[in-house]
Amino acid sequence: MDLFEQTTQNNDNTPLAERMRPQTLDQVVGQQHLLGPGKLLRQLIENDQLTSIIFWGPPGTGKTTLGRVIANCTKSRFVFFSAVLGSIKEVREIVAEAKQQRAYHARKTLLFVDEIHRFNKAQQDAFLPSVEKGEITLIGATTENPSFEVNSALLSRSRVFVLEPLAPAELKTLLDRALSAQQGLNKPNLQVEDAALSFLADQSGGDARIALGALEVTAAAVQNNTISLETAREAMQKKALLYDKGGEEHYNVISAFIKSMRGSDPDAALYWLARMLEAGEDPLFIVRRMVIFASEDVGNADPRALQMALAVQQAIHFVGLPEARINLAQGVTYLTTAPKSNASYVGIDEALAEVRKTGALPVPKHIRNAPTQLMKQLDYGKGYKYAHNYQDGFAQQSHLPEQIKEKCFYRSSNRGYEKIITERMNYLRNGSIKETPE
Repeated sequence: MDLFEQTTQNNDNTPLAERMRPQTLDQVVGQQHLLGPGKLLRQLIENDQLTSIIFWGPPGTGKTTLGRVIANCTKSRFVFFSAVLGSIKEVREIVAEAKQQRAYHARKTLLFVDEIHRFNKAQQDAFLPSVEKGEITLIGATTENPSFEVNSALLSRSRVFVLEPLAPAELKTLLDRALSAQQGLNKPNLQVEDAALSFLADQSGGDARIALGALEVTAAAVQNNTISLETAREAMQKKALLYDKGGEEHYNVISAFIKSMRGSDPDAALYWLARMLEAGEDPLFIVRRMVIFASEDVGNADPRALQMALAVQQAIHFVGLPEARINLAQGVTYLTTAPKSNASYVGIDEALAEVRKTGALPVPKHIRNAPTQLMKQLDYGKGYKYAHNYQDGFAQQSHLPEQIKEKCFYRSSNRGYEKIITERMNYLRNGSIKETPE
């Protein structure tokens, strides 16, 4: 376990993506914002001066590849560990060996932990003492946001490097390399249309493993030694979408969806809706967000928005996918293009804040219920003005506790139907009507 075992031997059982892993920094494609000339990460690797770091990025962007490159470049003892297959017991054994190597051989240990997010934060604590003492240098790889998935104490002692999805041109470079490399496809007479390679690169979602895997499947399937655009389409079948329902990208996409609706951008809202549907998102999750949005962001600027969102929820139950996508699209475009007001949302939050601040203030006596004679003797309900007995169904009186009677929580906007609400409330509050019963 001292050295990183090379696994790039060319055999029928090894996937093409594994055989094509780079072994040096110069062979790495992409991530030039980290590995370009003069960049910090490149200098740390080349000078064998790595401190504890976290590689964070989507699948297929080179996190494990960088671990292999570091293994080949470093003079330190390098240990590869998978959080999926390994256990805390093994971690403790690695740490114990690292202590011995440091004490007796003055040799530093670099511990590469693949998918470190698979360990919970309590399990990650096993690394912390050794990282603090310098007994190991931790190199973690994760597809999840380290802010949420990595122990905060461990994270504070590590530098995070963010890996980006590979661009189509970079993926095409990898595909070209696989076609020409000795450890690649081993089909010397294979012909590939440039349009087919471009298609595979474009449709792989920035994931090198998906691109190389699709090429390998396509090459194995062709009968005439020619990969055409149509053959590539059949092999890919469906574009790989980065969308983990339990991961960060799930929340990134729903955030983009909501903000597109809030920004009155129906094209973007439909795009993010399509992204979620194509990735297999539960339509009820989507419509729950729409129901919230209808009150939070549209509110009384268009009171029908909430009705529309609830109608979409009913349609999903009644119709089901795929046809319910049409109902979702109608609801999304309605909410997106509706006038917007968050006055109700702001109002309830301000009212809650006031309640938490001032506590249970007494209900004014004039609006208390008085079902018994004793309550009437205590002036419950005394002086209450029954609104329906007054002009316009409105009577000038306070309904808030005395201590906060001047507070205003609902400040309606001048957008959509809420403009009518604003005009009416200004008319009533400014005392423009006579204070006499009808």
